Amino acid sequence: MSDLFSASGLATSGPRPLADRLRPRRLEDVVGQDHLLGPEGTLSRMLKTRTLGSLIFWGPPGTGKTTIARLLADATDLAFEQISAIFSGVADLKKVFETARARRMGGRGTLLFVDEIHRFNRAQQDSFLPVMEDGTITLVGATTENPSFELNAALLSRSHVMTFHPLNAAALERLLERAETEEGKALPLTDEARAVLIRMADGDGRSALTLAEDVWRAAGEGEVFDAERLQAIVQRRAPIYDKSQDGHYNLISALHKSVRGSDPDAALYWFCRMLDGGEDPMYLARRLIRMAVEDIGLGDPHALVQANGARDAYQMLGSPEGELALAQCVVYLATAPKSNGVYVAFKAAMRAARSNGSLLPPKHILNAPTKLMKTEGYGEGYQYDHDAPEGFSGQDYFPEAMGRMTFYDPPDRGFEREIRKRLDYWTKLRRERAGR
Repeated sequence: MSDLFSASGLATSGPRPLADRLRPRRLEDVVGQDHLLGPEGTLSRMLKTRTLGSLIFWGPPGTGKTTIARLLADATDLAFEQISAIFSGVADLKKVFETARARRMGGRGTLLFVDEIHRFNRAQQDSFLPVMEDGTITLVGATTENPSFELNAALLSRSHVMTFHPLNAAALERLLERAETEEGKALPLTDEARAVLIRMADGDGRSALTLAEDVWRAAGEGEVFDAERLQAIVQRRAPIYDKSQDGHYNLISALHKSVRGSDPDAALYWFCRMLDGGEDPMYLARRLIRMAVEDIGLGDPHALVQANGARDAYQMLGSPEGELALAQCVVYLATAPKSNGVYVAFKAAMRAARSNGSLLPPKHILNAPTKLMKTEGYGEGYQYDHDAPEGFSGQDYFPEAMGRMTFYDPPDRGFEREIRKRLDYWTKLRRERAGR
C-alpha cells in the first residue's frame, strides 16, 4: 500500500488548494492589512520593540487572521499551537495548557491561536486568564464577531484588539496576480469579468482564490469568459451578512442614518444590501415605521402614513412585488423634512414623569361626579376651552407642585413651522390672560 501511495505521489503531497499554496511565508507578503503590518503598523511596532502581548484578531473571513498568527509565532520564536472553539472543549484546553507549561519549563513560549474564540462560553474564556497572566501562553484569538459583545471583559482587558479590514480591490488584484504566477497562466477573463470576480470575493482573499480556481477548471483551450459567463460558471457568492449578528446591526444602522441624513441614494443602497442578504422585509418595514416617528415625526405627518402603507402593501403583495412599496417608503422618508422634536419631547416628558413622583393633577381639571368631590374643590374654576375666546382658555394643566414645563420645541421647518406658529400664538394668549 505504501508503494502505491509513493508511486502516485500522494505520500509526499496531495492536491492542495490554491489558497493554501499561496499562503504567505513572511509577514511582508500579507496583503490588505497595512494598518497592522505596514512600516507604522501596530503589529510592526510591537515586533520592533519585542512587546508582543495577547491579541484578539477581529475581522471578516479570508483577511489573513490565521496566517498572521502563524507568522507572528515564527517572528517571535514561539511554538505555534492552534485550536478551534467550535471543536474544542475543556479537556482540549487543559491538554494545550499542560503542553505549554512543559514547553515553558524547557525555555520556550507558546503562541496559542484560538479560532472562533467567541464560541467559547464565559467559563471557558475565563480559563485562559491564569495562563495568560503567568506567561504560559501568548493568546491570539480570532473572531468574526464584535469582541465588545462576545468576549468577557476580563479577557479583553488583558488583550489588544486588532481590527482586520476586508481586502480592497487592489489587494485582491495582487492575490490574483500571484495566483497567475503560481499557475503559470493568466486568468481567462475579460477585464470586466475580472473586476466582477473581485467584487464577488467581497473582501475575502480565500474566496477570490477559490473563484479563480473554479474559472481555470471550467475554461477550455483558448476560452475567455465575459462577466455574464463568469457568473453562470461560478454562481454568485452570497453576501457576507449574518442577520443575527454584526452585519445585521451595521447595515440597519447605515440605512437609518442615511434616511436621517436625507440621502435617498445611500438609503436605497443599504436597503437593497439588506434585501439581497436575505433580510426579512417585514423587519425592514418595522424599522421604517420607527424612522418615520423618530426622525421625521411632525416635520411631515404623512411619513408615518407612508410607512404604515408600505408595510400593508408588502403584506398584501408579498415578495418581490411588495418590496417596491418599501423602497418607495425609503425614498419618501429620506427626502422628507426631518424633525426629532416629538422624540426629544417624549424623552424629556418621561424623565419628568419619573423624577417628580405621583403628583396629582390640579383640582380644576379633575372631574367631580360626587358631592364630596365637589366639596373638596374638584372641577372648581375649570374653563371649558370651546367657550373661551378663540377656543383657548390658557389655564395651567400641570401639577401645582411641579409648575409649567416645556418639552416640545418644534423646529421651524416642514409641517412643524405651522405648529410653531400656533404654539407661539397660544403662549402669547396665555401670558395675556394670566396677567388679567
